[in-house]
Amino acid sequence: MKVAVLGAGVMGKNHARVLQSMDVELAYVLDAELQVAAHVARLHGGQPITSIDALGPIDAAIVAVPTQDHASVATTLLERGVHVLVEKPIAETREQALALEKLAEAKDRVLMVGHVERFNPAVLALKAKLAEGALGKVFQVRARRVGPFPRRIRDVGVALDLATHDIDVMRYVLGADVARVFAETKREIHTSREDLVAGLLRFTDDTVGLLEVSWLTPTKARELEVTGERGMFRVDYLTQDLYFFENTESTPEHSFAAVSALRGVSEGAMTRYSIPKVEPLRAELDAFFAACRGDRTRMVPLRDGLAALEVASALARSGQTKEIIYL
Repeated sequence: MKVAVLGAGVMGKNHARVLQSMDVELAYVLDAELQVAAHVARLHGGQPITSIDALGPIDAAIVAVPTQDHASVATTLLERGVHVLVEKPIAETREQALALEKLAEAKDRVLMVGHVERFNPAVLALKAKLAEGALGKVFQVRARRVGPFPRRIRDVGVALDLATHDIDVMRYVLGADVARVFAETKREIHTSREDLVAGLLRFTDDTVGLLEVSWLTPTKARELEVTGERGMFRVDYLTQDLYFFENTESTPEHSFAAVSALRGVSEGAMTRYSIPKVEPLRAELDAFFAACRGDRTRMVPLRDGLAALEVASALARSGQTKEIIYL
């Protein structure tokens, strides 16, 4: 397969690096700045170009341009019959995302959204544990994704850029949609958008979600916690570790309802699971190319990308209006 990477920023560079080790041909690296495209092409292969019109025949493309250009670039590629992986968020607006979905169906091309945390082995292990009932009833899910301000970001705020990761993971591991949201936001560094979000989510299965995303902290953290009857799971996205903190008073033999009235919750053993480490981006690209070849079982559905976009947009809007927003 001949592949192009459009956008040679941080994610574009990573895609090009991983593609170099895969059974595909990196044919083009596109960036608005020729020297940026040329630098990535020297490292990982491909012809550097600055315009989509300079693309020759390709089978698939990775779209890692600024979010404001996702819809227009993906539209051009789909119209040319190219399979497309678009970095999250899928687009700026719901209307753009639905138009892309319709076009992909009409052209019978793969359109996948790049929610890379779906392919983190710790997240996959957590989903499996929840599916088998290891936690019992789930009460709350909490995500924290913070770090320094990325100077490359100008077109979107932290809700669309960062919160979409954890919104998607929350929906994925719970198997539930978001019913309503409320958020407080701040803008301290970004020129026009929010750079801190403290969000409260209620899911359709009655789980409460807490979300903290920020570009205002000097240290980087990527964490997810799920609390339920039998204790709490914690995922460290960066180290790909999954931990379980047991509530010793609630076991499969003793229901939470039976013990809570007498003893409540108590601290038990902590387990760190042995999980084989993989690069999530490589796993994501494997799933994308498998979908291009006909196996779409592992690709992130466009509707999930749309849902993450809608919830993130609602959080940003709630921060402005100070209102609860129902979805």
